[in-house]
Amino acid sequence: MNSLMKLKFVGCPKSFSRVRMFSSEIKRWDGGVSMVQGASRGIGLEFVKQLLEKTKEGHVVATCSNPSVATGLLELKNKFADRLDIHRLHLTNDTTIEETAKAVEDKYGCLNLLINASSLISIPHVAHPDKSLSGILRSFEVNAIGPIMVLKGMWPLLKAGGTDSEIAVVANIIHGETTITANDRRRWHSYICSQDRLHRLTGGVLMELQQRKEDGITCIVLYPGVRQTKQYSVRMLLRTINDVKTSKIRPVYSADEHDYHYYP
Repeated sequence: MNSLMKLKFVGCPKSFSRVRMFSSEIKRWDGGVSMVQGASRGIGLEFVKQLLEKTKEGHVVATCSNPSVATGLLELKNKFADRLDIHRLHLTNDTTIEETAKAVEDKYGCLNLLINASSLISIPHVAHPDKSLSGILRSFEVNAIGPIMVLKGMWPLLKAGGTDSEIAVVANIIHGETTITANDRRRWHSYICSQDRLHRLTGGVLMELQQRKEDGITCIVLYPGVRQTKQYSVRMLLRTINDVKTSKIRPVYSADEHDYHYYP
């Protein structure tokens, strides 16, 4: 876990103004500012939809690799033009992460919630990452390393967003079982292994937060489940996120992964 220290989460990218980011004059937005990475479809799109519809306040930053073809997001943009921003962010492209972070800083100055919802999975007749070394490496880039690099890029914004009354939350979504049993049943080798690494990396970041006594931000893993609908899962997971924000639930890193792992 000590290797995570090299990511320097508490540092600011050069593109950020330290004076602005850590100034007491940072504007607090009613309803907060939430970012959903991997928002073009599936559970990521549902998070964006419910974040916008559950209240008349709050702003959402939705990112995906190709916004021009994200029809669901574009429909929401037409409906919530003043509250939804859409940005191109590719998990394997550092420049797009930095550009998104700069755009959010310029407009909002902070983030209160980051949801990493994207994943790369084996799909019959469509995607087979387990069949080549490059495919396996891409699974780890998208499912494990990418979300942590997004967290690194948004770190100053999250630090600026956390307050004594409501901490900033990073929620990494684990889309499927990360067990040997599930792997044996579905043969999703690289997917399950990479999701397991994201799980452990999240625990490592949480451990560092505790060691540094960073009280304004925390990290959790959320598992939507396989039997619930997207609408139900997201509704329950947002309830959990809200409980973490207000410290009704306080994640603690330990050898037991379930201390920071939540189900709907």
